[in-house]
Amino acid sequence: MTDTRDIVLDILMDIEINNTFSNLALNKALKKNQFIEKKERAFITRLSEGVVETRLKLDYIINQFSKTGINRCKPMIRCILRMGVYQILFMDSVPDSAACNESVKLAKKHNFSTLSGFVNGVLRSISRKKNDIKYPSRETDMEEYLSVEYSMPKYLIRKIKEFYPDKNIDILKGTFYERPTSIRVNETLIKKDELKKQLEAEGINASDGNYDDKAILIKNYDFIRKISGYKKGYFTVQDESSMCAIRDAFNNINKIDDDFLALDVCAAPGGKTTAALEYMDGRGRLYSLDISEEKLELIDENTERLGFNNVKTACHDATEGFENLENYYTDGLDNGFDLIIADVPCSGLGIMGRKNDIKYHVTEEQLENLEQLQKGILDNVCKYIKDGGILLYSTCTINPNENEKTVDFFLDKHKDFKLIKQRLFLQGIDSCDGFFYTIMKKEKHGE
Repeated sequence: MTDTRDIVLDILMDIEINNTFSNLALNKALKKNQFIEKKERAFITRLSEGVVETRLKLDYIINQFSKTGINRCKPMIRCILRMGVYQILFMDSVPDSAACNESVKLAKKHNFSTLSGFVNGVLRSISRKKNDIKYPSRETDMEEYLSVEYSMPKYLIRKIKEFYPDKNIDILKGTFYERPTSIRVNETLIKKDELKKQLEAEGINASDGNYDDKAILIKNYDFIRKISGYKKGYFTVQDESSMCAIRDAFNNINKIDDDFLALDVCAAPGGKTTAALEYMDGRGRLYSLDISEEKLELIDENTERLGFNNVKTACHDATEGFENLENYYTDGLDNGFDLIIADVPCSGLGIMGRKNDIKYHVTEEQLENLEQLQKGILDNVCKYIKDGGILLYSTCTINPNENEKTVDFFLDKHKDFKLIKQRLFLQGIDSCDGFFYTIMKKEKHGE
């Protein structure tokens, strides 16, 4: 029988020791264990994601019952305690006795027999007194209360309140909402209704999206790669907010023919690249670039799986000129691009619900550095757009300094660009990730 808790412990230790992002650590573990029972995979996902998502709250509780502060515990004991407390407080399907006993077994299995009594004592105390846990007062210290309640660092609590004074509580709540997986149907290969029928035949709950006609929301599936339509290229995972950005960009393009030329400058893992290729439907060319050679493999894998061959990838820094792309390929770049997609590196504050440890990594310095990087990318890519061409700028953050203010800065500096459309999605307000995009058009000379 699979020791699911040991797998979760490996995931949490990967995050704790190697600073691996939680979604990558979980995906790696699920891929390694893709043939275990669906129920076991669901348990692994729920427990590992839950511990990461509520880490600050778990630590706050543990510190009430442990003479040794959580930060002074050995990393493995820290992870075992968090796992045990999460099961006791948030997993009704797990008896408290099982949460305690299995945590003790984990400590012993990993050569911490001398600390197994400590683990047992802390967890059994929390189990006995869980209705007496003291939380910060909302009335006397709202910031501390919100930080513990939503496991959010105080710095980010202040930032979100500053950004959205009337919506900050809804946004914080939104990071905990469970949402179905959003997939985009590849209509070059299959009709949406037909794909929905195939998904439902596999026992998967499939419903229409809320914002984009290509979107299907799915629940009750095991492993995305095991869905039969995945390998056939019938769909790819993409949030609806991101789909809307590509759709609206193409709605503002006059003509797509064999001479159409597009560029995606920060493309990995390829969601926007493949969405653009679907709208191009075999016409023109698209150059898909990323600074990471490793991530380029994801783009190649996705474009091949979905059946596109009018795309070429290259490792390239989006802050550097694109003239040398002619050295990568023999067909040249003509006179510029009809469309440039710049989904730039950002703080990720819009996807904290999906990548739930982002909130622990963001700093003030990082925010400032990202704003400068984003401006540098826009300043660079705008030089390569044809007159009448479209620039799509997008982020997966809800930070106005990276979004609206960066766009305002760009438009003030580059008078030949005109704002066509701008849209912001907020988690907890909208039924999707937090996301921002702006569509700008380079005006033709004389306009």
